[in-house]
Amino acid sequence: MAARVDEDKCTGCGSCVEVCPVEAITVEEVATINADECLECGACVDECPNEAISLD
Repeated sequence: MAARVDEDKCTGCGSCVEVCPVEAITVEEVATINADECLECGACVDECPNEAISLD
C-alpha cells in the first residue's frame, strides 16, 4: 500500500519531493503521491516536518 497524505496537515513545503527516490510525489497546494510509482520506502514519512504522510 502506498504512502498517503493527510491534506489537513500538509503545508505543501515540498520536502517530501526532494527525498522521493522515484519522483512519485508532486506538490501543488498539498502533496500528492502516485500510488503506482510509490515504493513504500518511507523516506517521505521521515522527512515530513508536519507528520502529514503515513504508510498504511
